[in-house]
Amino acid sequence: MKYIIRVIKYFVYISLIMTLILVVLAAAGFISKDINVIFRDGYRSLWKIGAMFLAVAAVYPRFGFTKRGAIILGEYKDIRDGVVDFMKDRNYVLEKEEGENLYFRQKSVLNRATRMFEDRISLTRDLSGFYVEGLTKDVTRLVYGLEYKFKEGEEETQ
Repeated sequence: MKYIIRVIKYFVYISLIMTLILVVLAAAGFISKDINVIFRDGYRSLWKIGAMFLAVAAVYPRFGFTKRGAIILGEYKDIRDGVVDFMKDRNYVLEKEEGENLYFRQKSVLNRATRMFEDRISLTRDLSGFYVEGLTKDVTRLVYGLEYKFKEGEEETQ
């Protein structure tokens, strides 16, 4: 169900961006205001364009979201505060905590809006650390950062 909601969100987002671009270009006088001039088949082109946007929106969530493991050794009670501080430094706030699982959201409403409010990062506890789930670019950045932070702290204690 979450996947279908994301597809719909991205379809609407892509459609709105394209509409906004066309309106700005038409208002500035760079393109004609007549849809029959803008598109070769006029209004009949809209369903083709919509189908292309739907195809992109249907595929994007598969590659745009991921789940990766972050190796963070130690007891949960020992590493929890370090994880929360790390996420706070990257403008995330703790949304909720369920047992040893942590859920974060972007602090900035503007950042949340540009990500269509798909900014949740979930850290699910695992034997070797956490599984981090969310937007692929954020997950990659956060996993490497968390591993580096806790590896660095581990080397200092040895």
